[in-house]
Amino acid sequence: MTIKNIANVITKTEQSLATVPLRVIAGIIFAAHGAQKLFAWFGGYGLEGTGQWMESIGLAPGFLMALMAGSAEFFGGLLLIVGLLTRPSSVVLAITMVVAIFTTHIDNGLFMSNNGYEFGLSLLAITLALAIQGGGKFSLDNVINRRLNKA
Repeated sequence: MTIKNIANVITKTEQSLATVPLRVIAGIIFAAHGAQKLFAWFGGYGLEGTGQWMESIGLAPGFLMALMAGSAEFFGGLLLIVGLLTRPSSVVLAITMVVAIFTTHIDNGLFMSNNGYEFGLSLLAITLALAIQGGGKFSLDNVINRRLNKA
């Protein structure tokens, strides 16, 4: 398989507008949560604080886990916003949500009011939909895919 074929598979997308609100809104949410973990923005604890908390719930080494989760959320969120590498970013974010659900929220039940998993489950559903559909009509993936197939 050539690099062009791989890029074609990764950037292939449905020609739908439905992905735009999914990508942009989920991207903003993910980027903001990642910024909390990485940079202590928006009331977050940064890598040190998040790493200590992750270590305390059994995700060790905590600093590395915070770096990985924060990077997946921040950079994955930015990629979703512009629709670049939507499918791979969505898969990484979906895995991140599965980990969050099962390490932090599952024992608290469904509802967010009890620190449950409903928010994580919603983000998981969005990322799975994006992994299946791709970035959509108004995405950089679509632009790249069209140019690859024009040549």
